[in-house]
Amino acid sequence: MKDSFWYYSLNKSPLTPPAWVFSVVWPILYFMMALSFLFYVKDGFSSDKIFPLIIFFIQLLLNFLWSPVYFGLHNIEFAFLIILVLIIMVAINIVLFYKKSKVAAFFLIPYFLWLIFAGYLNYEIVALN
Repeated sequence: MKDSFWYYSLNKSPLTPPAWVFSVVWPILYFMMALSFLFYVKDGFSSDKIFPLIIFFIQLLLNFLWSPVYFGLHNIEFAFLIILVLIIMVAINIVLFYKKSKVAAFFLIPYFLWLIFAGYLNYEIVALN
């Protein structure tokens, strides 16, 4: 972590897991996101798959944007806004993927649930600091 002193100095929720949990959970979630994408496109691309894929890549961009905003800029309020939009985008993505591939949609559900938990943790840091 770039500025771990800053992060460890924050007041956090009592439900905040140890740091090692994040380094275990996120690779698994990224793998499941990749599987979701692969299952969604396995039958090829078609015009009705474009919008759900746009949503998928927007949520991925938001996911990658969160860390620099949170840890780099220390802007926990804007990071919280990003994660709220991210949760909504992933929910939409699950619904849209489900129409073409139930398996692709199901692979996003653990990610969605983790984002809700991460959003709670982010909210608690905003509220407690």
